[in-house]
Amino acid sequence: MAKAPVLTPQAEDFPRWYQDLINKAELADNGPVRGTMVIRPYGYGLWERMQQELDARIKKAGAQNAYFPMFIPQSYLTKEAEHVEGFAPELAVVTHGGGKQLEEPVVVRPTSETIINEYFSKWVQSHRDLPLLINQWANVVRWELRPRVFLRTTEFLWQEGHTAHATYEDARDYASMIHTQVYGDFMTNVLGIDVVLGRKTAKERFAGAINTLTLEGMMGDGKALQMGTSHELGQNFAKAFNTTYQLQGAEREYVWQTSWGVSTRMVGGLIMSHGDDNGLRVPPRLAAVQAVVLAIKGDDAVIAKVREIGAALEAVGIRTVVDDRTDTPFGRRAVDWELKGVPLRIEVGPRDLENGTAMLARRIPGGKEPVSIDALAALLPGILEEDQALLLRQSRERREARTVDVKTLDEAVEAAATGWGRISWADLGPEGEAKLAEQGVTVRCIVAADGSVPETDDQDGNIAIVARAY
Repeated sequence: MAKAPVLTPQAEDFPRWYQDLINKAELADNGPVRGTMVIRPYGYGLWERMQQELDARIKKAGAQNAYFPMFIPQSYLTKEAEHVEGFAPELAVVTHGGGKQLEEPVVVRPTSETIINEYFSKWVQSHRDLPLLINQWANVVRWELRPRVFLRTTEFLWQEGHTAHATYEDARDYASMIHTQVYGDFMTNVLGIDVVLGRKTAKERFAGAINTLTLEGMMGDGKALQMGTSHELGQNFAKAFNTTYQLQGAEREYVWQTSWGVSTRMVGGLIMSHGDDNGLRVPPRLAAVQAVVLAIKGDDAVIAKVREIGAALEAVGIRTVVDDRTDTPFGRRAVDWELKGVPLRIEVGPRDLENGTAMLARRIPGGKEPVSIDALAALLPGILEEDQALLLRQSRERREARTVDVKTLDEAVEAAATGWGRISWADLGPEGEAKLAEQGVTVRCIVAADGSVPETDDQDGNIAIVARAY
């Protein structure tokens, strides 16, 4: 009788495979309140690595970290009409505290444009205070009707950047720089996901923004996932909160603003982009554990050697764990590490010691081969880079193979059944976009004819990327 697979095969039921993997790889659990999640240590380790990589890029872009309260007076949200209308269905509102009804209800932070502008209006006085570049790592609450762990949860973790500038051009260029040099670089070169950078349509734009830039990734089932966004807010919030600065004379001018964010949704994107029927495959540059050294048996010499190998790999900068838990069967441990997607396993037993070799298992391309123990420290850094490049190449090849050019709405819907469609925005337009939405297909972004990010929605030659989305 055939042994049952550890995970539901992707081809059989992709959503079930996703949930199985989250459970079996010990990434997260459902929280006690519908739509919330408990992120387990291994899953949180992935998020911590994402934080570290992104935080370094954000600081290089000149932004400083700060923190703002999670409780926001409800009146703040009503100051920007489009903003409150966009978020109203998702708001969690507190009406009682300390056993008493509050004089004014407070909203649990869905995003922080309003409360941050309240303080920007105090902090910005003259042109010398600009640009003001702030980022915060926080949690937010958006009451989710169709929750799915990591992808759509009532509470999730993220970073949100908020900036104020003296001119439209400065704000526009900063939002674009975050889009490409912070998010685009991170997702391509660390997550190994071949994201498409584009411009959101007016329908899909962030509530209160004049332009939204997006990064869209194709998941293993062909659907799209919005991995992050960077918004030009214009002067909408500045006017609502009277955020102004003094020019060289006595004249005052409203600031121009941006906001931008990515969240724990990226963990879901990582799973669905790179996972296979055996579990996760974690990009080496992201992995909190790049290599695990396993003792096959509880032999003293074997235990000593795996610890020696672990120290040697750490010494050359490889993030390494030594697994000498020989009271747990080797097969079970190997499957657990495979499920978790650790890029490299180095397996050592008594026979390997006799031969001076270890068995090297590569999670990303698959396969095992004996390698000289003495050569491991010199060999593995290059292998990790090879495997990082392979994941990006596979992501790009999948997107290219499952994206087709279409000319009609029917063809667009057909393309979205298995992947993405590319259709002229001039031919589709807002009317066609609305008709696609009726069939569960959305315009993920608009790109220029050459694949770059267009400066305007109606730029000649713009192409709409259409897909079903998470």
